[in-house]
Amino acid sequence: MTSKTFLNMLANGKSDVIQLFLNMLAKLNLDYCVIGGLAVNAYAEPVASLDLDLVLAVKDIERFLKQLTEPKGNFSVTKFAHSINLQHPDSDLRIQIQTDKVYQPFIANASIKSVLGYKMKVAKLEDLLNGKIWAYSDEERRKSKRQKDLADIMRLVETYPHLYDSLPEKIKSLLN
Repeated sequence: MTSKTFLNMLANGKSDVIQLFLNMLAKLNLDYCVIGGLAVNAYAEPVASLDLDLVLAVKDIERFLKQLTEPKGNFSVTKFAHSINLQHPDSDLRIQIQTDKVYQPFIANASIKSVLGYKMKVAKLEDLLNGKIWAYSDEERRKSKRQKDLADIMRLVETYPHLYDSLPEKIKSLLN
């Protein structure tokens, strides 16, 4: 069984929604990068996730959303203060576009990586770690989400020990 097949089975996928989504990004020639747990999988031992978190160039978001929701797009869209959530009826996969401008510089530093059998543009290692630190440090987020961010930080630091020195003292104390 391939990684793609596994991920689609995990998401109860009737179709390959990740590939459909990546194809739409490519067709519209949109700049993006993946920043969440799936991005961590490009740098560390993979962990299964039903979340695809990414940053899309702000100037392209409305054009992309229009493409996603037209009759053939089939995605439902829910907007929040700093994100846009997408859901496709063929999958339990949750796609979240981060709209917080702090993530925009990550796009320019990203590169194509293999993530569970998919070729996608992934945030640079240091940017990804910083994003995870920001997410963990946001005390307004649910505790369960923050714990997942801390686990992702730990996965990155275990794989790349030199990153430990760039962690805030509070997070270092949790990892020791």
